[in-house]
Amino acid sequence: MSEAPTPLVPAEGWHVMHLYYSIDYGQWSLLSEHEQREAKTNLTMLVQEIRSHKDTQLLTYAVATPKADIGFMLLTPDLHDATWFEKRLTLALGVDILTPTYSYLSQTEGSEYTTTREQYGQETLVKEEGMTVGTEEYEAKLVEFDERMKHYTKHRIYPVLPDWPAICFYPMSKRRSAHPDYNWYSLDHDQRAKLMQGHKTTGRKYSGKILQLITGSTGLDEHEWGVTLLAKDTMEIKNIVYEMRFDEVSARYAEFGDFYIGMQLPLDLLFERVCL
Repeated sequence: MSEAPTPLVPAEGWHVMHLYYSIDYGQWSLLSEHEQREAKTNLTMLVQEIRSHKDTQLLTYAVATPKADIGFMLLTPDLHDATWFEKRLTLALGVDILTPTYSYLSQTEGSEYTTTREQYGQETLVKEEGMTVGTEEYEAKLVEFDERMKHYTKHRIYPVLPDWPAICFYPMSKRRSAHPDYNWYSLDHDQRAKLMQGHKTTGRKYSGKILQLITGSTGLDEHEWGVTLLAKDTMEIKNIVYEMRFDEVSARYAEFGDFYIGMQLPLDLLFERVCL
């Protein structure tokens, strides 16, 4: 028996796979009722197995357009596990029943534009709010900031995703045009951080309405980031994406891939929704 491969776990964060499949209803119709029940039971047991795996999450959803029928979002540390789960999901309903239509690989990551403790102290507390360094109020504000950033960083790198019904995924990159005014990578860090501040300001308006997870994919897939939005109302997804288009960082520098909209459902309802 061969030895298990050495785990392929990033130094920080988890691997993330977005998987989309179409159903071959012709092949499905060839199965007997007993075989169909067995196939659905097989997928159900596999989903339970994956969700019980350490530090692993699996979201299941029906896709709202003919781009796909079923979608999965898989988060797990080890790329070997992610790939093994993906192959088994593809075959779970039987050979040739699920056909991959789109997939995307990325990793959870922090942001290089996160406000530092020093920046918050000098730019926000001192310059904007007129506080004095070292005062009791100033120090209390820094403690609050530390706790807030600790929670924010943990959510970015080790998120816990809710079962909110609407899920949107799209990949994106920053433009690298030959024109210097439209090349994100020709800007220095301070310029980029200032531009990203507009996105942060817009995003804060949707706190409690949108859960946004940005994952990095440079060197892993065809774009540079994957964006996952979870919401209770598709209008909020439409609103935040539309509003952010007017931020300079998007208007001048962003390039987007296709958007995939789905509805998170437990498997019994998912089977009904996709007519299995």
